[in-house]
Amino acid sequence: MSPPETDTTTIRTNTEATAYIAALDVGTTSVRCFILDEKCAVKGSSTDAVELLNPQPGFFEIEPECLWRKVVKVIKEAIRDAKLLPSEITCLTISTQRCTFLTWNHKTNEYYHNFITWKDLRADDLVEQWNSGCMKRTMNGFFYGLYLATRNSRFLAGSMLKLMNGQVTPRLLYEIAHNRRLQQAIRENTVRLELLDSWLLYKLRSGGHAAQQTENIEHITDITSSTATGLFDPFTLSWSNMISWMFGIDLNILPRVVDNGYNGFGHVNPIAFGQDWAHTRIPIASSCSDQTAAIWGSHCFRSNDVKVTMGTGAFLNLVTGSQCHASISGMYPLVAWQLNDKHKFNQQNAIYCIEGASHDFGTVITWAQSCELFSHPKETSAIAKSVADTNDVYFIPAFSGLGPPVNDYRAASGFIGMTPSTTKAHLVRALLESIVFRVVQLIDAAEKETNQKLHLIKVDGGVSRNDFVCQFLADLSQLKVERAQNAESSIMGATFMAGINHGIWHDFDDLKRFRQVECVFQPQSKHYDTLFARMAKWSEAIGRFSDWY
Repeated sequence: MSPPETDTTTIRTNTEATAYIAALDVGTTSVRCFILDEKCAVKGSSTDAVELLNPQPGFFEIEPECLWRKVVKVIKEAIRDAKLLPSEITCLTISTQRCTFLTWNHKTNEYYHNFITWKDLRADDLVEQWNSGCMKRTMNGFFYGLYLATRNSRFLAGSMLKLMNGQVTPRLLYEIAHNRRLQQAIRENTVRLELLDSWLLYKLRSGGHAAQQTENIEHITDITSSTATGLFDPFTLSWSNMISWMFGIDLNILPRVVDNGYNGFGHVNPIAFGQDWAHTRIPIASSCSDQTAAIWGSHCFRSNDVKVTMGTGAFLNLVTGSQCHASISGMYPLVAWQLNDKHKFNQQNAIYCIEGASHDFGTVITWAQSCELFSHPKETSAIAKSVADTNDVYFIPAFSGLGPPVNDYRAASGFIGMTPSTTKAHLVRALLESIVFRVVQLIDAAEKETNQKLHLIKVDGGVSRNDFVCQFLADLSQLKVERAQNAESSIMGATFMAGINHGIWHDFDDLKRFRQVECVFQPQSKHYDTLFARMAKWSEAIGRFSDWY
């Protein structure tokens, strides 16, 4: 619900020159803007729902101009809710969902298709055909040979290369093959590709207008938004010439990659925001992906720090420092962040992480609610605790297949082991246990990949507010699970990065006071043997649902 109109007489004048940061977060389900001061206290906020379109099965899209109107709306309403003038905002920062993209003619505002989101499955057949084809096997074998000869981890990464639906590459190839308007635009050299962050940066700087009067606006994307696209080589920190050659994708249509504190992000153009924004110049201090924002929001600044975001999907990110780690289990080597010459950071080279994802976390909860297993997600913790176990019922959360380390994208979802004595409570507990089993799989894979023993998992996201899930995760992983008071890790992380870039804070030590831990779930070893056996049986159940489609 929109906040009420504010009487202009109640707007406070900023006589003490307090810094205010506007943090814009554009996710899969919502567009949000929070106004935070230099003590990271929230002064105002606004939220609106993302209208996710489903024009046919497996297609998930967002209409871009509708999204832009929502972005303008939440920024204006958040500032009004904070009882501030636009001129009092020190800087703006953005965090965005990754791998959601569109193609367009930015000079005429002609879109060749809607935003195609990271959840979209339109290229599923193409992915399956390519991953089972001779070219992939030949390429993987070639790179593995190079790895054996050189022991260069970059070649090991190449030996595991495959297409995945969540990457931009296959969905872009699908559109090029099926979209006649896009084909014509490519021939006429009038097309460019936008990731969500690069499009937002353009729209904010142009005021939403076509580029006829704004030719000087750079076509740029931040490095953490480009890194997961499948088109980016984290070892060279650039778009991949090899991917371009293999799939015939012209790299000239892609935005230039910049670091997260790039000095040329520019200012918000006030044209789209109304008369009270006249002559306002709010600098854009940073841009980062939602997962990088969550890494910063969780204070995972050191090598071997790990966070698990439990939202629409679950994303485990383990920071590996200045080394890009080549994965063999299906986890991604990604750029965690890059800040060039920012105060004490001096990170000319990127800071890396490895990432593993389970795309059906919040999706499972939403589906179960639609099936009336419970009325509200907040009830699920108590429901699961109301029974001692699942009565030997197991659930496989594979609406989008099973990612690393299982890597079976043709797996099916379903319950197994139900009997006449099975109750709703058993089903709900089986659902919650299954999503924890997936996280533990990711934790085990991360430890094996890095030869490190983890000691603490920092969790964030909506599902992390579920006490049963957090305690079950601690008991099964035998790791401490830490949950912060503030659940808005993406908002906080984007704010931290903007504050560092804009000189409000100077280093990680300045940020420590802003993270307040709500609860640490301690592992209970007395339950481990029982839970380990339960997970082993769940792993057997995966075999019953594997390679289904």
